Amino acid sequence: MRCALALIPILMLAAAPAQARDSLGIFEGWGAFRDPATPRCYAIAQPVSIRSSVALNGFASVASWPREKLRGQVHFRLSRMRGDKAPVILSIGDRRFPLVAGQVDAWAPDARGDAAIVAAMRSATSMSVQSADMRGRAFADTYALRGAATAIDAAALGCAKLR
Repeated sequence: MRCALALIPILMLAAAPAQARDSLGIFEGWGAFRDPATPRCYAIAQPVSIRSSVALNGFASVASWPREKLRGQVHFRLSRMRGDKAPVILSIGDRRFPLVAGQVDAWAPDARGDAAIVAAMRSATSMSVQSADMRGRAFADTYALRGAATAIDAAALGCAKLR
């Protein structure tokens, strides 16, 4: 229950533009939601550990967009604004994934990258997104992955009939 209550503020911020969304469930530290108006469905979590003194509202999400025929698209909102040339690296177990990044957002470079990241998430206990801020200070956002696979599956099923 404590995890579910902790998720409420980040879930509201992450999906603020979507007024009509349905909760598909809370699975450990991950929530699954459906936004039939868009339509889209997504699993989402906030970092359990932020090594930063100035944090934004970071989150990790895996979304499906049925109209665009996109499934399992990975997105990270960083907890800090990153430096212009700072790489963003996702670590899951012993695997490292370089991400494509904007100032505060990061994604897999392509659909194959999304699939590899989601597969790695399913078999690991945590993941960490690392970069450096505008002053060159390193930061990392760490996510617990317990419940992630179930939330990702719930979101995919939630969008199975939306078109």
